[in-house]
Amino acid sequence: MKTALLWFILIISTLSIHAQVLVKASVDKDAILIGEPVKLMLDARMPLGAQVSWFRIDSIPNFELIDKGKVDTVQGVDGKKVQQVITITSYDSGYRVIPPLTLKVGNTTYSTDSVGVNVNYTPYNPDADYRDIKEIEEVPNPSSGAIPWIIGAVTLLAVAAIVWMLLPKKKKELPVAPKAPELTPYDEAIHALDALKQKGWPQLSESKIFYTQLNDVLRVFVMRKLKISSLEKTNDELTRALIVLKPDAEQFSQMSHALQIADYVKFAKYTPGDAENEQNFNSIRSAITTLNNLT
Repeated sequence: MKTALLWFILIISTLSIHAQVLVKASVDKDAILIGEPVKLMLDARMPLGAQVSWFRIDSIPNFELIDKGKVDTVQGVDGKKVQQVITITSYDSGYRVIPPLTLKVGNTTYSTDSVGVNVNYTPYNPDADYRDIKEIEEVPNPSSGAIPWIIGAVTLLAVAAIVWMLLPKKKKELPVAPKAPELTPYDEAIHALDALKQKGWPQLSESKIFYTQLNDVLRVFVMRKLKISSLEKTNDELTRALIVLKPDAEQFSQMSHALQIADYVKFAKYTPGDAENEQNFNSIRSAITTLNNLT
């Protein structure tokens, strides 16, 4: 009789412990831009004294780990609370799902619900000016001892400018500078490609910048020449939009391959060699010339 009673108490205690375990995964925002960080919050509640084997997260499909925060444990009269905040991001556009994550409390495995995040490109603004990518420039830090001299010089120049403005002047008709002729979409694209080529083929750390600029030259040409909203399209969407123009099959295939390599470089950290860089550059240049001659 005593043995049965002990077994009954043990079963009830075990069920009670299991009933008090709660695991949860959540994110601080369900929509981000490509490369924007999002915080994944892991939370587990359990009875005091319960042994926990925490989530082991080395990778998450479609996401990259930025920072794995420390695991915090708080104990109170109502049980034990364990939390961790992990910062992640994604370079793949679309609806991305963080799959269920598992941990063990005692000998029982528990899983979180899956969490979805929408990953989008930056919204396209057709009214904004096109801006090319520029290199980082280092600005020297002026010595603090020169600041008074700079302030004094600026003050003198301001006084001189005021005096000059107050003096009477003879009105002159200024010659109107001739307006520089606007480049055609084709000439602008070729000029941009020549400037890019003059920099030489990129080093390993510069491949992403090189292919981003090469990709942008094609996108701007297509937007100006063919009136296709290319800046907000993915490379796959851009390829499908251009194939309806029925360009030369071989050149179109080479252009499509160059755009795929650009995606690999930007999102999969692929690093092509000089020969492949030159081939992809020439493919984009030939595609621009072909598209220009089609219309």
